Amino acid sequence: MIRALDEATIARLRASFASIRSTSHGPGLLSTHFYGTLFAENPHYRSLFPASMDRQGERFFRAVEFAVTSLDDPERLESFLAQLGRDHRKFGVEGHHYRSIVNPLVIAAHRAFTEAIWTPSLTVAWRDLASAIAETMADAADNDDTPAVWGATVVSHERKLDDLAVVRLECDTPIPYGAGQYLGVQVPQRPRMWRYLSPAIPTNPDGQLEFHVRRVSGGWVSPGIVSETQVGDRWLLSSPLGGLEVDRSSDRDVLMIGSGTGIAPLRAQIMEMAMRSQNPRVHFFVGGRFPCDLYDLETLWQLSLSNPWLTVVPVSEENENPWWHTAQEAQPPSGMHQRLRGPLGKVVAQFGSWADRQIQISGSPAMIKTTVYSLQGGGTPLDIISHDPLV
Repeated sequence: MIRALDEATIARLRASFASIRSTSHGPGLLSTHFYGTLFAENPHYRSLFPASMDRQGERFFRAVEFAVTSLDDPERLESFLAQLGRDHRKFGVEGHHYRSIVNPLVIAAHRAFTEAIWTPSLTVAWRDLASAIAETMADAADNDDTPAVWGATVVSHERKLDDLAVVRLECDTPIPYGAGQYLGVQVPQRPRMWRYLSPAIPTNPDGQLEFHVRRVSGGWVSPGIVSETQVGDRWLLSSPLGGLEVDRSSDRDVLMIGSGTGIAPLRAQIMEMAMRSQNPRVHFFVGGRFPCDLYDLETLWQLSLSNPWLTVVPVSEENENPWWHTAQEAQPPSGMHQRLRGPLGKVVAQFGSWADRQIQISGSPAMIKTTVYSLQGGGTPLDIISHDPLV
């Protein structure tokens, strides 16, 4: 169990991190100084990382941010760091590598700090945090007996929209992920570039997987998946991450809010719940900018027909599809709840505070932020809202 830090140390860490985050260049400085020091002290580590470090630097900053904001919840922080430790094995990282990050992280925090005075107590606080991060990730990497990566073969590639594809795979051996988690993925079209995708179906003994992927403008990996993937391609997948799940020990019903391909981890959980005889009530708001973005309504509608605890509510910001939309027009299933119009978060918040629910949100970072803001404005307590880290 990760050692809980005292309140004074937590306060120092959060105040200093707020200073780093307060300027536009602070996050970049933290990442730049960390990797610069790490590679200067351990030149051979550079080969463990991708050629372009832009996204790596952003992920590093978000991971540190998550750690700092979770300091008063050691169990949550330990779970997050352990998952990262296991996941990084896909790069060839082992436990002893993590123990080299302590000094670089302390130096990076000091150099990115924007206030006038860096005190000895801040050095101690950041060293305590860095040591906790390093030891937790190292222990997880050293003591995990599952594979570092799994192999899988593409068996189906279906274009749902011009810029969206559903890819189905069969793994060489089943991956023990939980419905709601996400996996690191490497595709043959973009070697050594890993991206995180959420399976849209629960794990099963046959090792079947399904990913919903939307092409990101200017992206490297998603265009290759949507436009270039072929049946027979071999993918690599890494250890599962994330903690979205329905707490079955709770007496609360569930509110799920998903936008675009962000419905995947919520869909997987609903499919898993459908295998049980008793479940809490679930209201699932499915959103997108245009009606065509609600590409999976037929599947969700069929699930709701056979599971009376599930209510699916479609929402779109616009009432009509864009002129350039060329995929076959999908008609709303007969009998489904009337499609609502407006920004997804605002539409959901109009129904009340939802304070008596377990709440999960999945979508782009911008969608998650605006939806959380709308729910809070409607009286929803922040501590009942769950979403994956905004990386």
